[in-house]
Amino acid sequence: MSAPPAPPWEGPPPLGVVVDLDDTLYPQAAYLAGAAAAVGAAASAAGLDGERVHAAFLRELAAGSDSGGTIDRALQAAGVPAAEVPARVPALVAAFTAHAPDVLAPYPGVVEALTALGEVTAVGCLTDGNPAIQAAKLAATGLGPLLGSVVVTDALGGRAARKPAPGGLLELAARLGVPADRLLVIGDRPAKDVAVAAAVGARAVRVRQGEHAAAPDRPAAWAVTDSFPAAADLALAVLAPAAAPR
Repeated sequence: MSAPPAPPWEGPPPLGVVVDLDDTLYPQAAYLAGAAAAVGAAASAAGLDGERVHAAFLRELAAGSDSGGTIDRALQAAGVPAAEVPARVPALVAAFTAHAPDVLAPYPGVVEALTALGEVTAVGCLTDGNPAIQAAKLAATGLGPLLGSVVVTDALGGRAARKPAPGGLLELAARLGVPADRLLVIGDRPAKDVAVAAAVGARAVRVRQGEHAAAPDRPAAWAVTDSFPAAADLALAVLAPAAAPR
């Protein structure tokens, strides 16, 4: 792993690291491609034009994968009459939710980076989304054993509990036994990962990759990198020497 020199760190060093999942540890596009194919197959089984639904759904996902209502809009874009959409949606949502890929390859160097972090500090994962979907993603990456604890924010209160709402990070801090403001958060989205760290007085490293790679750095992170291994190197440079292992 290699990284630019760590920015100055003032105050007490972090005692633990929290990582995001989607587009931080693995490319979410790989999961979405498979899930979209499952939705297209379910549309065909329901007597719709599965290819058109599949293509329309991919376009909706490309416009914003967590915006909500993507299947509804895809059905209308595929020519399904608006009056029929509500009855069609549940089966397609079920197909999306049930998609469980066998393998989702992590970004290069992620396994080694998580292993290095876990040897010196507590490591947890904070992720938004349907708990069943996030569990399937994590299982497919094979990274679960490298994470001391995983909190899926939706399990705490649905979409309202998603980052940057601080509840999930506070829960994870409690599970890791680390004060929330002594965590270092690593994630790809300034408006979520960086913002949730700021909400509890912690700092973050933004990883510029995936769907939101071009998003502006607002709020500003302590550091910005182009890969998770580089972010992990920055974390290792400032972690408290006496940090507890995960």
